Amino acid sequence: MNTESQSVPNDMKHFVELTNSKVEGLSMKNSRDGSRRGFLKRGLLALAVTGVMGSLSLATGGASAAVGEPEKEELKFGFIKLTDMAPLAIAYEKGFFEDEGLYVTLEAQANWKVLLDGVIDGKLDGAHMLAGQPIAATIGYGTKAHIVTPFSMDLNGNAITVSNEIWDKMKPHVPKQSDGKPMHPIKADALKPVVEEFKSEGKPFKMGMVFPVSTHNYELRYWLAAGGIHPGYYAPHKGDTSGTLDADALLSVTPPPQMPSTMEAGTINGYCVGEPWNQQAVFKGIGVPVVTDYEIWKNNPEKVFGMNKAFTEKYPNTSIRVVKALLRAAKWLDANNNGNRPEAVKILSQSNYVGADYDVIANSMTGTFEYEKGDKREVPDFNVFFRYNATYPYYSDAVWYLTQMRRWGQISDQKPDSWYDKVAKSVYRPDLYEAAAKELIAEGHMESSEFPAFATERGYRNPQKHFIDNIVYDGSKPNDYLKKFKIGLKAKDKI
Repeated sequence: MNTESQSVPNDMKHFVELTNSKVEGLSMKNSRDGSRRGFLKRGLLALAVTGVMGSLSLATGGASAAVGEPEKEELKFGFIKLTDMAPLAIAYEKGFFEDEGLYVTLEAQANWKVLLDGVIDGKLDGAHMLAGQPIAATIGYGTKAHIVTPFSMDLNGNAITVSNEIWDKMKPHVPKQSDGKPMHPIKADALKPVVEEFKSEGKPFKMGMVFPVSTHNYELRYWLAAGGIHPGYYAPHKGDTSGTLDADALLSVTPPPQMPSTMEAGTINGYCVGEPWNQQAVFKGIGVPVVTDYEIWKNNPEKVFGMNKAFTEKYPNTSIRVVKALLRAAKWLDANNNGNRPEAVKILSQSNYVGADYDVIANSMTGTFEYEKGDKREVPDFNVFFRYNATYPYYSDAVWYLTQMRRWGQISDQKPDSWYDKVAKSVYRPDLYEAAAKELIAEGHMESSEFPAFATERGYRNPQKHFIDNIVYDGSKPNDYLKKFKIGLKAKDKI
């Protein structure tokens, strides 16, 4: 190899380091005051970076990963006050957005519908979303709009909580460990006698979930049905979107922060929600989380980052840079065996983010989870943001949500497997994700070994076995998957 060509990257590296030092010396310590520090820094480094990038080869492809400057710098992102909005908060607080030349405002939204409408009408440039929202919008269930996701925000993070009254009725039906504590996972089999008791007395059994196309709705339905409790059907072709047709348990929408108080008032008997609103019930002494979604479906996909398709087409560089910042935030959240989580909890406890007490958020975010008061157990993967390919937008994740929409009637008619694949590929955008990841690798922020999904699974996870009912999910065969359930629509069934 020519020794002169070898020396060029080193010279460039020295120039980058020198320029970086000069710019840092001129910049304000706090970069989130509306300044252009990050953008100025990128501009001064442009010549050096261009030279270095030309000499780099990516382990994942060999082509240059350089992405152009952002077409739009000032951005507003929405979120709901839940701990799994953490990648947005960390990307902001750690300056990862500004490193990409992006000047972001984070704004809490009143509810999931307001949030989705904001992305559709352009008031928001993107948002922390329920995984089902981009899919439902794209197929026209509810509001019709083409929303895409280039980034999955987390795995797990939800739980199902019941009131103290319901827990007292369930406990005799829950198997015990040798120490007398309940054996986990607790199945809905233990709830079935309670629901039957309510029915025999002519009383409705009511549970809350956060939105009709939320993970929480589908996880709650999955858990109930696995225990022989029918959660009800939707029939949009008949104008019935209540989701309560033929139901043993009546599910309705309740905003996450209102879950504990709504249950305490007796309006609902239990709920499925993300943190910190299950642990809040424990702290207040009003309810008991009986099962986590990790126990319902190990390492299930939870929230996503949603953007209007038109935005990604008009601002492709900006879109990729947003993903870069979020990837760095996700990695930080899981680094050092969750060693950064206490700092993350302190950030999230601020009123402009989640606004719950530090101890309530820490109860799950730092690797433990408290079920019955005093029964705190190690659950290191309750919140996962980066490991296990958590951030990759798998087509098979989208297909799973579509199967549950079909199972419970939100999709009224049978669809061929090819339809599921087509919809998944129109919503989930691994192309944007991979462009972001490759540039981070080229810049030295990430290693190619941290992205095994690129080469191994082509957008579909291998068949997944870790469900509470032991039914195996293969995303490439959605109709065969639906046939495995005793409760739910399949084949040509129609309400």
